Amino acid sequence: MPIRRVWAPHIDFAALRRELRLPEAFPPEALGEAEAAATGPVPPVADRTDVPFVTIDPASSKDLDQAMHLSRRPGGGYRVLYAIADVASYVTPGGALEAETWVRGQTIYLPDGRIPLHPPVLSEDAVSLFPDVDRAAVVWTIELDADGATTSVALERARVRSRAKLSYEEVQRQVDAGTPPEPLALLPELGTLLAARATDRGAVNLPLPEQEVEEHRGGWRLVLRAPLAIEEHNAQISLLTGMAAADLMLRGGVGLLRTMPAPKPDAVAKLQAAAKSLGVLWPAGAPVGTVVATVDPAGPRGAAFLDQAADLLRGAAYTSFDGTPPEQTGHGGVGAPYAHVTAPLRRLADRYATEVCLALAAGAPIPEWARAALPRLPKAMSETDRLAGAANRGAIDLAEAVLLHDRVGELFEAGVLDLDEPSKNRPPGGTVAIDEPAVRARCLGALPLGVRIQARLIEADPTTRKVQFELA
Repeated sequence: MPIRRVWAPHIDFAALRRELRLPEAFPPEALGEAEAAATGPVPPVADRTDVPFVTIDPASSKDLDQAMHLSRRPGGGYRVLYAIADVASYVTPGGALEAETWVRGQTIYLPDGRIPLHPPVLSEDAVSLFPDVDRAAVVWTIELDADGATTSVALERARVRSRAKLSYEEVQRQVDAGTPPEPLALLPELGTLLAARATDRGAVNLPLPEQEVEEHRGGWRLVLRAPLAIEEHNAQISLLTGMAAADLMLRGGVGLLRTMPAPKPDAVAKLQAAAKSLGVLWPAGAPVGTVVATVDPAGPRGAAFLDQAADLLRGAAYTSFDGTPPEQTGHGGVGAPYAHVTAPLRRLADRYATEVCLALAAGAPIPEWARAALPRLPKAMSETDRLAGAANRGAIDLAEAVLLHDRVGELFEAGVLDLDEPSKNRPPGGTVAIDEPAVRARCLGALPLGVRIQARLIEADPTTRKVQFELA
């Protein structure tokens, strides 16, 4: 009788770390700088400790970049106060720690632990926006009218004090019960309003469940985790801030944008053809984002359609400029110019982009250390994005192969998500998804898109991290 394994007591992710040459311990000089900065006082800046900020993150998070407070404006509209960890005040330009963060580029997450951008003494302690302690932050104040349109933006360095470390799950429960925490009480209302504005401007938001490797019974299992509604609302505040940052940079003629080409007409036409074959309603003249928002990812046809829609969101890049704005300024997924400024503990580019925004907002000269870094950041971030993607995909591929390697020859019910482009060099096939364990892998055969099929597992090799099915 075959072993129906849905979790594994042990998976060696260390081999993946070695293969990708992921950084290990911080160099002594960089760690020494971080420890010295961590023991220093909070920089003497404006006092905003009277604002009852709260953070909202995954329950296990320790690197808390953002804290939020939402309120109504007198006379109508909204006020968003968004505190972002002031990492730049703790990293000396030209020092060993700054050099090491350029080597790392971003925090890389693996199931058995993270490879942090900054030493934990900073990222999980002195700079992280934990509750009930004073922290240095860059506070964005964004005023919105009753329709959700931005009317003014201000930012400053300030000392803040969060009141609570909240998780997405607990906030969602409180919202569902009608008792949301006061600083976030407006988040569902404002998030829904901002999402509607995003759809109107042509943004494309794909609510695809994330395939994750999680701890289970002392071992590991694969799950598909759909985002909670409160996570989507929270993401709108980050997007709002990123668009405000991009606007500052474009008006100031200098900065670092996160860009992506708009969906190409032929790709949209291909998706419309897929919608027709999958039974997804696409009203005449409706933009992609509007159609995507109506699709349920839980069903096989909806999942296949959204997987096809992901092909529209290709070509994301960082684009720096100093003087003439670049030809490509927009982000096809956001539907507007956009910049990364809200995760400096976890992403290198945000530290420099934030410094540019602070100077532009104050009408002050941009610090040379920040300005000089802009031309180098696109390449550095491209390389670290590639590495983070390889680590994430490698961990999932390894878990899939370990969980299935004793089940070669078995039949599985699977949904067909994607079809390969026709090629003379390989047999027809596509991508399928099985439910338990939550595996997505290649399947050989003439597959019907968006349909449940019987697929036979023909390969599951942990050494090569390869899993493959065939149409039964």
